[in-house]
Amino acid sequence: LMVWLRRCTHYLFIVVVAVNSTLLTINAGDYIFYTDWAWTSFTVFSISQTLMLAVGATYYLTFTGVPGTATYYGLIMTVYTWVAKGAWFALGYPYDFIVTPIWLPSAMLLDLAYWATKRNKHSLILFGGVLVGMSLPLFNMVNLITVADPLETAFKYPRPTLPPYMTPIEPQVGKFYNSPVALGAGAGAVLSVTFTALGCKLNTWTYRWMA
Repeated sequence: LMVWLRRCTHYLFIVVVAVNSTLLTINAGDYIFYTDWAWTSFTVFSISQTLMLAVGATYYLTFTGVPGTATYYGLIMTVYTWVAKGAWFALGYPYDFIVTPIWLPSAMLLDLAYWATKRNKHSLILFGGVLVGMSLPLFNMVNLITVADPLETAFKYPRPTLPPYMTPIEPQVGKFYNSPVALGAGAGAVLSVTFTALGCKLNTWTYRWMA
């Protein structure tokens, strides 16, 4: 009975975590809508995506103890986001304008850290956390620069995430020294260790609750 209960709870939790992670990051690919503040929002969104990926993937990974499950978790989030981004396409936005955040490579690095250190949880937190935090902004910037004519497209279509009265009159160009990737990766490298540790702690709490 306990094995059955544990497995059911495990699958229930992973669906809840993955769905909520996706809901919380559903607009994380829409940096370009904030045309005046694109790099600022890119940095903030990079940290929020790192949080949701690191916590959820680490929780799932340490729960199963099987390297590869973090990548599977990243895939779940990606597919959910593809479906959600289909709404933009339905509103008339072109495919080459819709940005879906890239989580899979960072999740694969998390799996690699866990596998290479022979399932050492502390190494996973330290190495895996740093790898996720540093890699995610980089992959998403590569993703972002593939968007065709972002400014032209952004002004051609309405911006549902930023009402006209909120549009900044004087954008602070260079506030982050024109390096959102460096700032996102730097902050992510530090914060992701904490995020990953939280994922491990959630796993511990789950086991105690089911014991």
